[in-house]
Amino acid sequence: MPYSIEIQNTTRELLASGQVNCVIGYEVGPRGQTRPAFIYTPEQAERLVWNQACTHNLSTYLVEKLASKGTREASLNRVAIVIKACDSRAINVLLSENRFHREQVHLIGVVCEGILEGAGKFAKQASGESGRYQLRCQRCQERTPLVYDNLVGEPVDHPPGFAGEDECTVLGDLQSMTPAQRSEFWLSQFDRCIRCYACRQACPVCDCPTCLYERDDSLWVGMGIGLNEKRAFHLGRAFHLAGRCVGCDECERVCPMELPISLLNRRLAQEIESAFGYRAGLAPVPPPFVTVLDDR
Repeated sequence: MPYSIEIQNTTRELLASGQVNCVIGYEVGPRGQTRPAFIYTPEQAERLVWNQACTHNLSTYLVEKLASKGTREASLNRVAIVIKACDSRAINVLLSENRFHREQVHLIGVVCEGILEGAGKFAKQASGESGRYQLRCQRCQERTPLVYDNLVGEPVDHPPGFAGEDECTVLGDLQSMTPAQRSEFWLSQFDRCIRCYACRQACPVCDCPTCLYERDDSLWVGMGIGLNEKRAFHLGRAFHLAGRCVGCDECERVCPMELPISLLNRRLAQEIESAFGYRAGLAPVPPPFVTVLDDR
């Protein structure tokens, strides 16, 4: 059975039985791009699809859907969501931080064959990029979601064509630079940032109620677009995600300036795994920084 049909059937059953009030999945928009979809009735289920352009990490929407006030979603108490393996790691991080209860969420896990480069763009923009997997998919070590209630597809490990990039090789060029050279590289990248906050908005775990870097009365970091402010924003955000980033790379995909944001996150993840043997989201347990502080 095609993945799309199975997802649609599961959605109809969940909504018709009243098990959930909303299903968050994917649909193809009027201009040919695959985009997030919010399904509220069994009749709307036919809009849902699954393809190799389902790039969005839908867990970004989950906390808001469960906690919305003053809108039609205010009465929601249980939501279903379609997740890939990398998305399931974000779910585990959110669970470890008590952002919601496990029983509030019905997880429709999908065995992911990899997302193609150009996913999320309009069909015309993405032309010529099909056939090449996103770099995150080439690095991915999981194909089956780590947590789910329904599984769509047969569990697999590493399908042919996924070599799994060596992180040491990927980050080797930066590591071989002198501190001055690395500083020059990153400052040149940060200088192109326009402080649009797309990276923050797309990140499923960068969700503080009030962002430190968007407060106009901050004594430490302003909202300006000077190089110092941009450097503080990106480095501060990277440290906030240390031990929490799941490597979905949505931040880098949505960046209009195409900054290599994921390099910072991956370098910190590499250090944390080396020091603590911990990878974010493999289980719904707190990161090592929280447990170390808790044991003082």
